[in-house]
Amino acid sequence: MKKLTYSRNGDYCIPDLTFTKQPDKPIGKYGRMRKQYLHDHCPSLYSSLILSEKLYPHLLEIDEAANRRLEVIMPELMKSAGVTEQLKASNPMKWVGLMNALKEQAEEIILSELINV
Repeated sequence: MKKLTYSRNGDYCIPDLTFTKQPDKPIGKYGRMRKQYLHDHCPSLYSSLILSEKLYPHLLEIDEAANRRLEVIMPELMKSAGVTEQLKASNPMKWVGLMNALKEQAEEIILSELINV
């Protein structure tokens, strides 16, 4: 563990805090949702992750896992609902409605499996 040093500022000693460089990759939708969930429902874990500098890597991991899970779930849901390219060509509005409904279903699964745990 790194020894904490202090700098005197007038009558006060202020800790010299430094953070390591974090990756520049942006956090996606699911990472931001996880951050909000931790902030609202698990404040001690949220604080611990921030102080240990593990929050950003955790959010990136959750975001990547959620996107991979979405890529697996969507084709399965499309197959079970009968959503095909033929339907897209013959009735685009129905296809769009079905795709939106399936995406909502997939996101509910992702929320329960990865985000809100």
